Formats: sequence, C-alpha cells, structure tokens
Amino acid sequence: MVDLLLGQVIRFCDIPMTDQAFGMEHLTQGAVVVKDGRIVAVGPAEDVKRAWPQARLHDYGDKLISAGFIDAHVHFPQTAIIASWGKRLIDWLNAYTFPEEMRLADPLYAKTIAETYMDLALANGTTSMCSFCTVHPASVDAFFTAAQRRGLRAMGGKTCMDRNAPEGLRDSAQSAYDDSKALLHKWHGVDRLSYVITPRFSPTSTPDQLRALGDLWAEHPDCLMQTHLSEQTDEIAWVRSLFPQARDYLDTYEAFGLLGENGLYGHAIHLEPREIDRLSELNAGIAHCPTSNTFIGSGLFDMAGMVGRTRVGLATDTGGGSSFSMLRTMAAAYEIGQLRGTPLHPAFLWWLATQGSARSLKIDDRVGNIAVGLEADLIVVDLASTPAIRQRMSRADSFTEALFATIMMGDDRAIASVWVNGEKHH
Repeated sequence: MVDLLLGQVIRFCDIPMTDQAFGMEHLTQGAVVVKDGRIVAVGPAEDVKRAWPQARLHDYGDKLISAGFIDAHVHFPQTAIIASWGKRLIDWLNAYTFPEEMRLADPLYAKTIAETYMDLALANGTTSMCSFCTVHPASVDAFFTAAQRRGLRAMGGKTCMDRNAPEGLRDSAQSAYDDSKALLHKWHGVDRLSYVITPRFSPTSTPDQLRALGDLWAEHPDCLMQTHLSEQTDEIAWVRSLFPQARDYLDTYEAFGLLGENGLYGHAIHLEPREIDRLSELNAGIAHCPTSNTFIGSGLFDMAGMVGRTRVGLATDTGGGSSFSMLRTMAAAYEIGQLRGTPLHPAFLWWLATQGSARSLKIDDRVGNIAVGLEADLIVVDLASTPAIRQRMSRADSFTEALFATIMMGDDRAIASVWVNGEKHH
C-alpha cells in the first residue's frame, strides 16, 4: 500500500547554523509519499497528489511532518529512576544507577523496563536510539527484542565494567569480550538493529578490559563503539589518578584502540585542546546531553566550538537526563547555548535532534531526514498542542518562530502521530 501524508514539511539539505535557517526547507503545504517502508516522494502537496492519485491519504492539516527524533545516547535501564535527586555523578551512580541496573539481572524485569522505555520514547516522537544496556546479556536481549517488535532502527550494547562497580555489575576482561562478541553475532544487522561495543567509561574498566574491547572493535570495525568522556571535572581527576601515564582522558581510550571515526563519546564537556584536535581529526561522534549536564551539574557543552569540527548529536541521556522528550532536550540545548553566549537557531535545534543525531550514529544514509530513498521514520507534530503554545504561535511572524514555541514548551502532547519504517504506529 502507498501512503500519502499531507501537512507542513520540514527537511534539511545542510546544517542550518545561521539566523536565516539556511539549509532548512519548509513546505507550508507539503506531502510525503511512503511505500514499502521508504520515502518515495516529497514536495508541494498539489504536485504530489497529482502524481500519486491512488495513494491512501492522511491529511494532517497544518501539523508538521518531520523525520522522527533520534536519541544518540540513552541508558534504557535507568528508565525507572529518571528524575532522582542527586549530587555529583559518582554519588548519583552509587545511590541510584548501580542498584537499579543490578535489578536487570532478572530477564523479566529487564523486559518490563525495555518495553516501558520503548513506549515512552515513541510517545515522545523518538524513532531511533542508541542505548547502553547493563552488564547482563539478558538486558541486551530485552532491549533489542522490544525494538524489533516495534520495527525500530535501534542501537545498543552490553555495558562492560570490571572495577569500581558493585560485584553484581562487574564482569571481567575476558567475559566482556566473550559476551559482547556473542551478542554482536546474535543481533548486529538483524532487521534494523545494530550492536554497539560499550565500555561504560575508563574508571570502571581495567586496562585489560579496555584492551579486550579495543581488540573486539578492531575485529568488527563496522560497529560503533560508545562510552563517556569528560563529563565532570572530578571524574576527570579520577581518571587521571587511575591512568597516570595517559596524556588526558581521551588518551585512556586511544591507548587501547577505542578511538576512531565510529566512536561515539557522550558529554565531552571539559575537553583539552589535544582532545578536541584528535576528535576533529578522526571525525568522531559526540553526544550532547543537555538535560543531564544541567541536572547533574556537569557543565556547559561548547556546541558552537564543536559542531563545525566533528559529528555532534543530541541525546536525552535517560535517566541522568531528566526527560524522555527530545523537545525538552532541544530546549535545554538552547538554554546552555544562551549561557555560553551562542544562541542556537530553532532550525539548528531541530536538525540536531534528527539529522545531526543520525550523522553522529553514522545512520544518516538511512534515517534522520525526509528525502527520497530514506527509511520512513516520521513524526507528525502539532504546533499548537497546548493553550500556552497555541496563544504564542498565533503571534508568530515566521515558521521558525512558531517552531521555537513548541521546542521550548512542547512535550509528548505535541506528537500527533508516529510512523515507524512506513507503518503508522499511532
């Protein structure tokens, strides 16, 4: 069956960094045609309707048709502890994260959390995500099974830790390698799923474990590798004490084969000049997690300094992040930009949550935009979803001004419909 969606349409041909939103295309009366899970046509409504007279019509009026949001860095096992009061990162991990992650040793509990997370993500318009699982292989199975059942393009991997973590969450260098390899062979490339090699961060892995995971990555270079980098200043000091021979935090990965173009490094707030140069030289990926950075008090990411130098995506960082909503995450990214004196344009924020995140995950040839040939992961956004937003939008002088009201005040009520791989989800 061929489906034809009518409404406003937003898509991108470049990074819209300027105030004029260069790189963004907005169709006031647009149309998107979906067939066999892919986008086969996009353009002005009347032209597309004329070319596809037999298509099944879905008229969304003045609602906005967009690529689905893509969450570049999430911890699905932390779904149940989101918005837990905390102090600093290490305190928060010990008080909330590690006890909760131990519960996912139970496959039934892991399944429950995975199902809950997927439902919440989709309700907020997130159609792809890259997640840390727990040390337990069953948590990876639960995550991928839940994603597969919904037809999602999802990425994730077993979190590996062999020190500085509770006994119930530690593996070893050998078991991290063996488990990760077995899970990679089980899930990588199945349907729309991709396995990601996942050391949590340097402080919770011995050099032997980092080396083992670097070896695994070298054997499977098409896989992504995800970890954390330079989130908090006291974390960086801890890394320095654990790796006194390292030039800097990034060097603790580079020394063991865990730095490359297919690497995705979460946070990357407090970087040294050498680290910035290396990430830029390799065009490595960075996941910006603004609600997490403010919630845990980590610092202010330098978006303006990094986006032109390497691949940057946007992420909720659930549950260190305080929301499942990429709209709320865009708003937080804007607020952090303001605090750094670099305001981010509404079109750029939207790009960051769609094509930018897809680029950071190396999947922008498949999702993250509305273009012929891409997979049809789409959302329909109500730009007047609440009375507060509606009254502000009524005074907007431009499309991006109206869009900005939903970015700053919108939530799951703004997501009117979600399409996953060409199928209407709701």
